Amino acid sequence: MVLSDTILIIGLGSPIMSDDAVGLRVTEAIEGKRIPGIETRQEAIGGLDIIPVMQGYRAAVIVDAIKTGSYPPGTVMIFDPDDFEPTVADASAHSINLATAMHMGRSLDPGNMPETVRFVAIEVEDIQTVGEGMTAAVEKAVPAAADAVLHIIGVFRSQPGLC
Repeated sequence: MVLSDTILIIGLGSPIMSDDAVGLRVTEAIEGKRIPGIETRQEAIGGLDIIPVMQGYRAAVIVDAIKTGSYPPGTVMIFDPDDFEPTVADASAHSINLATAMHMGRSLDPGNMPETVRFVAIEVEDIQTVGEGMTAAVEKAVPAAADAVLHIIGVFRSQPGLC
């Protein structure tokens, strides 16, 4: 299969779980810029469900909330898939994390999975409260996270043969 040169931006999260919506909000900001060659998707999925969303694209950026407790809420981080390699593990289909799902997708169908993936993660404060508003620090981080995605798009486009 020939992979699409369109860069896929996937915002993950729940629009009704406070800071968990940040991935969706960043993707909305990118979508509003109407950049040629960019496709955005907002998904409230996890585990193996990410595999069919990513199939068919040469490059992807995944934007999501992260709660490490090691950084102040609103901190924007960029990761490569290798950064999550220690978290790849055997698990039931109901408890597969994103890193394990990507690893499985690449193992089972390498020709249809993105060659290059980056993650933009935003440290969150509250992903337990049901509500459509995010905390102030995370809300304030949306433009910086969108800038991080735009930076990654530029890097992808500067790599010969990628996009």
